[in-house]
Amino acid sequence: MRPLPLPPHFDPERVGQLWKVDYARLAEEARMWARQHGIPPAASDRFRVALLLVDVQNTFCLPDFELFVRGRSGMGAVEDNRRLIEFLYRHLSLITRIFLTLDTHQAAQIFHSLFWVDAEGRHPDPYTTITAQEVRSGRWRVNTALADMLGWEAPYLEQHGRHYTESLERAGKYVLTIWPYHAMLGGVGHALVPAVEEAVFFHAIARYSQPEFRLKGWHPLTEHYSVFRPEVQSGPDGRRLGEVDRELLERLLRFDAILIAGQAKSHCVVWTVTDLLEQLPDPALADKVYLLEDCASPVVVPGGLDFTDQAEEAYRRFAEAGMHRVRSTDPLESWPGPIQQALARIAG
Repeated sequence: MRPLPLPPHFDPERVGQLWKVDYARLAEEARMWARQHGIPPAASDRFRVALLLVDVQNTFCLPDFELFVRGRSGMGAVEDNRRLIEFLYRHLSLITRIFLTLDTHQAAQIFHSLFWVDAEGRHPDPYTTITAQEVRSGRWRVNTALADMLGWEAPYLEQHGRHYTESLERAGKYVLTIWPYHAMLGGVGHALVPAVEEAVFFHAIARYSQPEFRLKGWHPLTEHYSVFRPEVQSGPDGRRLGEVDRELLERLLRFDAILIAGQAKSHCVVWTVTDLLEQLPDPALADKVYLLEDCASPVVVPGGLDFTDQAEEAYRRFAEAGMHRVRSTDPLESWPGPIQQALARIAG
């Protein structure tokens, strides 16, 4: 469990850049690295650790892309990923399997401008909020020109717009926000950040451990911040828009520890962890969960939105529930809970 050196291919200055991963070269280096450092196959792990990476995609993590998560530092996601990658390389032998979520969108979705129009047929600008009252009053209405293409009749789509905004507000989470087009399926923004992709692939080869991907956010009629369930699970007629992903929950809970990082801390990470906590069959299982809080940043829009305080409040609640707030740069021996206990057993 001692930290490993960083492999020679890793260049921290490229974490915020876009490039093509050289899989053939990287695979050979990973095999040699595993032999040189005695890294065992993941199947031999007695203490099994899952690393859940939330939406570490170009669209959120590179400064030139649509929804770069800057945090208050201005370079949040780049700095987070540099620490995350270094942690992964230094602790290849600790991490048994990596799970990754991918935000997955198309143009016509309820949180994109195309879905809504005003009385003059104009679409809302990015970062516009649409309240239930504004939908009821006709300030904003569903773009019924999309109905046939989406497979619903226009009156149903209009009914859904009212139902959806009202459902969000009844749940007390937030008002519907129109986001810039992002994480577009088939586009480069949808892909993993190359430096993270490189590290995940390196781990797969070195540890004989297949990463597991979960796509979320593809349904046009609901948001899907959390990997575990959509924000609104049914339409106005009770038609299901999505279910709780109990299979993923059960798979994660088979591990002895679950580490969580990704973007954005204030949105997809917070709601993923919130749903994980709510779905635990036993509250004591929260002790398995470690939040790498220096590997996630909140949404901050200069001169506008700043969700830093909301993210901090959520992480405080998670800690009160028994989860562990840790930093990737801290020695593992200082981490509480099952990881510290496992290291003590190994040392003994």
